[in-house]
Amino acid sequence: QVQLVESGGGLVQAGGSLRLSCAASGRTFSSFTMGWFRQAPGKEREFVASIRLNSGFRYYGDSVKGRFTISRDNANNTVDLQMNSLKPEDTAVYYCAVKGGDTYYSTLLSAYDYWGQGTQVTVSS
Repeated sequence: QVQLVESGGGLVQAGGSLRLSCAASGRTFSSFTMGWFRQAPGKEREFVASIRLNSGFRYYGDSVKGRFTISRDNANNTVDLQMNSLKPEDTAVYYCAVKGGDTYYSTLLSAYDYWGQGTQVTVSS
């Protein structure tokens, strides 16, 4: 079992920044990939970014490339998402998730085994 807890959400004006953090506990291995997803009201949950914990390989969704940065701290079992140049369309509940296996990344919800409860990010115009 893996437990994931997100933090750092809030309200910010367009153009501003927020940093989300995901703390993992329980069974964690460096071969895991951790990802961030988001879900806006009335929309499907979508992939944001992922990072392979051992190699640091990063992958981003097209809508956040160049604005968001994912990073990991393996010593503390945390993964952060630095979000810059935020837009109103970034408003969503953000979830972190973890997957095992050999593939370095996946954008598919079904590939991830454990999920956090989510943290709300609201970007005002």
